[in-house]
Amino acid sequence: MQEPHVFKAEPTAVMLEEGKTYAWCTCGLSQKNPFCDGHHKTIEGMPFKPLRFTAEKSEEVWLCNCKHTKTPPFCDGTHEQFRK
Repeated sequence: MQEPHVFKAEPTAVMLEEGKTYAWCTCGLSQKNPFCDGHHKTIEGMPFKPLRFTAEKSEEVWLCNCKHTKTPPFCDGTHEQFRK
């Protein structure tokens, strides 16, 4: 299985709006990280699709940019292993 690209070894704080649906990038190649911009469609054989989720309430959250979190789309600190 192909591993996602580590976009950045730190999360991004995002203000979510209750009821709004978001598309979190799972491949790590989006120019609009942490959100999907469809970049995965331009690479032949890319096995990734965005993770769509709807905000249950309006709040600030930390979204994963390393794309290896065990709690997608939210940061769980996994990025620490990618820091140099």
